[in-house]
Amino acid sequence: MPIKKIKDYLDNNDIKYVIISHSPAYTAMEVAARAHVSGNELAKTVMVKMDEKMTMVVLPASYKIDFNQLKEESGAVTVQLADEDDFIEMFPKCEVGAMPPFGNLYKMEVYVAESLTKGKEIAFAAGSHSELIKLAYKDFEILVNPIVLKISVQV
Repeated sequence: MPIKKIKDYLDNNDIKYVIISHSPAYTAMEVAARAHVSGNELAKTVMVKMDEKMTMVVLPASYKIDFNQLKEESGAVTVQLADEDDFIEMFPKCEVGAMPPFGNLYKMEVYVAESLTKGKEIAFAAGSHSELIKLAYKDFEILVNPIVLKISVQV
């Protein structure tokens, strides 16, 4: 989903946001540094298979998924990190690793780490490795309606 589609979605829902351009970066913490955004505020999207169903897990850049806790909290029988080949075709206009955390637009569940809900704002990749969108967390929550669980630990 190119940035224009995300912007249109946000505009159509009267959401206030800013776009942050930065030099290309490929790890969440590198993006946070280049974009001058806190690692606790930058949301990274991780693709996970839960009971063979593709799911988005969104957490702060400075955290990692606790897969045992995700399995326990979600009630899933199996939970594993998805291989790139499992999801790349689902996001044809996004650079790999820069998927925006709007699983609702892709008909998939979104799990958000409780640690991400602590801040007033979040920033996230907008389909490329050189642009972020920043908005109020409460607006993200209204649009996406994620399942919030304690599923992350600080790195």
